[in-house]
Amino acid sequence: MVAAIFSLTMQILCLTLFSLSLLCTAFTSRDYSDALEKSILFFEGQRSGRLPPNQRLKWRGNSGLSDGASYHVDLVGGYYDAGDNVKFGLPMAFTTTMLAWSVIEFGNSMQNQIENAKAAIRWGTDYLLKAATATPGTLYVQVGDPNMDHKCWERPEDMDTPRNVYKVSTQNPGSDVAAETAAALAAASIVFKDSDPSYSAKLLQTAKKVFDFADRYRGSYSDSLNSAVCPFYCSYSGYQDELLWGASWIHRASQENSYLLYIQSNGHTMGSDNDDYSFSWDDKRAGTKVVLSKDFLEKNAAEFQLYKSHSDNYICSLIPGTSGFQAQYTPGQGLLYKASESNLQYVTTTSFLLLTYAKYLSANGGVATCGTSTVKAESLIAQAKKQVDYILGDNPAKMSYMVGFGQRYPQHIHHRGSSIPSIQAHPDRITCNNGFQYLNSGSPNPNVLVGAVIGGPDSKDNFADDRNNYQQSEPATYINAPFVGALAFFSGKATAN
Repeated sequence: MVAAIFSLTMQILCLTLFSLSLLCTAFTSRDYSDALEKSILFFEGQRSGRLPPNQRLKWRGNSGLSDGASYHVDLVGGYYDAGDNVKFGLPMAFTTTMLAWSVIEFGNSMQNQIENAKAAIRWGTDYLLKAATATPGTLYVQVGDPNMDHKCWERPEDMDTPRNVYKVSTQNPGSDVAAETAAALAAASIVFKDSDPSYSAKLLQTAKKVFDFADRYRGSYSDSLNSAVCPFYCSYSGYQDELLWGASWIHRASQENSYLLYIQSNGHTMGSDNDDYSFSWDDKRAGTKVVLSKDFLEKNAAEFQLYKSHSDNYICSLIPGTSGFQAQYTPGQGLLYKASESNLQYVTTTSFLLLTYAKYLSANGGVATCGTSTVKAESLIAQAKKQVDYILGDNPAKMSYMVGFGQRYPQHIHHRGSSIPSIQAHPDRITCNNGFQYLNSGSPNPNVLVGAVIGGPDSKDNFADDRNNYQQSEPATYINAPFVGALAFFSGKATAN
């Protein structure tokens, strides 16, 4: 009985006092710092183009060096989105935005990883700048035919599938992908403002032009490009959320009044009146509300009260016991569960928003209001920590869902480059069809894609370490990007206590 009472008391302390919660975990500041380093290193495994001399994942080689050449445009560089060899603009831009936001909010906690984080952002923005400025009135949004690419299993260094180039234009608009690209460039301009002011200025100037293009020529890129992007990265939420998201980031980067007026004039028609409880490469509503709530909390600006209220509703949906609670959690250790495919993308974005909103509340003495009750920042942090720790191995399977972290992690991830012998180990070409022997092999991947966070377990905490089960075993840049910020937060907090 005494032991039970003590256990209950410790649970309560762990929930309400963050400093004590650090004592209630298997993870130390060193663990979070190690995971942070690995989460950023992952992006080197996703690089397309000519790799730099300081490339750390040595099993990767140059790839896609003629991307865009047949269209007389330089589209070399950027990131492969997941386990394939296509460069999809919408998730790449969102990934870049989230990496930048991670540095903006939690860069002070990244310590010796800050330059690696900036390098990961710059690899994305260098490419997005090319895509946005190569041809007037045009934004290049994709390289590679996904339907053909998915019929092959080959290393990016060997790929011989068509490198078709896809674009949106004044005649074939893509407001969603263009406005997300503007958000990425604007957010990154904040990151580089002090360390590289000329680059920062170029990013912001381009962001404004791309946003103007997105706003003036409205339409969804899914309608313009059809099967090239659907069903892979269809814009299911439409483009209104990206327009408000893009304007919010340019306002934050520039502090120009015209973008504030745009937000005030258009916010209510762009989904801000609706409470949506997921945040992803497709749907930016929850993230936008958190971004804009900062202005209300810091400046008590009445025009942003709406966004604070909607951010509260989002937060309340995640916290058990509140009147607005509606999230689903798995039975063991309570992982947030939203989708059977790549569920951890929602876990990492949600964790990031919880921590960012907690930061905004803490800095301004605020709380989240859930009906007649309130939720303090400490509760948001505790909920985010539960999700982060689950991914790192505090779960029923006792498995880390970050490759290369911990004693036990997935060995058979759905990733072409990781699963096929590297060009260093096997210099001879491995053709499209010959690669399938590695997809179907029971052997562990020969190349460890360090830091990759994969799709994760199902609604019952079950996970199959199976390369063919892409829903659970495929990594993606947009899963990792918000996790960088979350890990930086806990690395910094752990160090301080």
